[in-house]
Amino acid sequence: MFFIIFICLLSVQVSDAQWTLDTNGIGYTSEFSFVVSGNNIFTGTFNTGVFLSSNNGSSWAQTGLNNQYVISLAANGSNIFAGTYGGGLYLSTNNGTTWTQTSLLSAYVPSLLVVGNNIYAGAYYDGVHLSTNNGTTWTQTSLNNLDIYSLAVSGSTLFAGTLLNGVYISTNNGSNWTQTSLNNHSIQSLFINGTDIYAGTYSSAGIYLSTNNGTSWTPTSFPNESVYSFAVSGNTIFAGSDGYGVYTSTNRGANWVQRNEGFLGNLRVFGLCILNGFIYAASDYDLYRRPLSDIIGIKPISEQVPDHYSLEQNYPNPFNPTTKIRFALTKSSFTNLVIYDALGREMETIVNEQLNPGTYAVDWSAGKFSSGMYFYRLKAGDYVDTKKMLLIK
Repeated sequence: MFFIIFICLLSVQVSDAQWTLDTNGIGYTSEFSFVVSGNNIFTGTFNTGVFLSSNNGSSWAQTGLNNQYVISLAANGSNIFAGTYGGGLYLSTNNGTTWTQTSLLSAYVPSLLVVGNNIYAGAYYDGVHLSTNNGTTWTQTSLNNLDIYSLAVSGSTLFAGTLLNGVYISTNNGSNWTQTSLNNHSIQSLFINGTDIYAGTYSSAGIYLSTNNGTSWTPTSFPNESVYSFAVSGNTIFAGSDGYGVYTSTNRGANWVQRNEGFLGNLRVFGLCILNGFIYAASDYDLYRRPLSDIIGIKPISEQVPDHYSLEQNYPNPFNPTTKIRFALTKSSFTNLVIYDALGREMETIVNEQLNPGTYAVDWSAGKFSSGMYFYRLKAGDYVDTKKMLLIK
C-alpha cells in the first residue's frame, strides 16, 4: 500500500531529549498523514479515522471521521480534507467535528494538494482530479490513467508522482501533463524547498533532486530505500524512510544522517510534520514527537558577549555517535561550521547562518559515518579555527 504525506510548518523554541511516544488518546494503530490548521494538528490513522491535537501532541481526540483508513490530509483555511483508502474523499468545515463525503468518486485518494482556490486529488487508477469550489464538484485532468502517489507545486508548475512512470509536470493547472526525465520509478513522495525539488521513490532507489524545475534529476546520496515523507526546518531536510526511520540532510541531500534516537525498533515513517518547535513522525502503530532543537538546534549557552572568538574541543571525545561542539562569537557574524574526514573531504555542514554575539553549542550525530579521525572547522567573519575529533564505533 502506498501513501502520500503532507508537510506543515510553524515554529516556537522548546526543549526535550529524543523521540518520545506521542499516542495519548490514539492507542495502538498506524498513523499515516498529518496536516496543520492554525494551532491544531490532525493525523490520519488505520481504520480509526482522523485524530486532532490542540496542545502540541500532548493529547489527541478522535474526530467525527472515526471509521476510515485515512491516508492523506490537506487544509484549505478552516476546511480539512481527508483522503481514504476505499472510501473516497471527506471534508470537514468545523475542525473535524463533522465530516461530509464529497462527490469525488475515486475510492482511493493517497495524495492531496491545495493551490490557492484549487484542490487537487491524486487517485489510484484514474489520475489527478481538480476542484475549484471547495470539493463540491470535481473534474478529471488529462493525467487520467495512472496511479498518483504524490502531488506538489513549485510556482506555477504542478508535479505528480506516479506508480512506475516517475514524475509528470503541468504548467496549466492540469490541462496538459508532460513526463519528465525521471520516468522509470514509483514516486512515493514529492517535496519542494525553494528551487529544489525532491522525489522520494518507492522502488528502493532513494531520493532524486531536481534544481531546474524537473528538467533533469540527480540521485542524492540517500541509501537505496523507499521514502514516504519529507519536512524542512531552516536548512535541514527531514526524510522518512521505509524501515530505517528518519534521516536529515543539511547540504541539500549531499549527505544524510539517521536521527532515530528513542525509536522503538526500525520504523517505517509514513508522515513527518513540524509544528510549534516539535517534529512529529507517524509510523507503524506509533506516533512520535521530538523537539526540533534536539536535532538541529544551535543552542545559545550565553548571550553575554565574549572577549574573543573561540572554538572549543568537542565533548565527549572520542565519541559514538553524537558529540557536542561549543564556540563563541564576539560580534554578529555569518557562521559556518563544517565537518571534514581525514582526507579533507567535506562530510557535513552543521551551521551555516548569521548568528548574534554569544556562546553556542551544537550537536553532531555521526551515526552514518565510519570510525576514524574527523576535523571540524569554524569560520565566522575573519576568524577561522580547526580541531580534530575521534569517532569510535
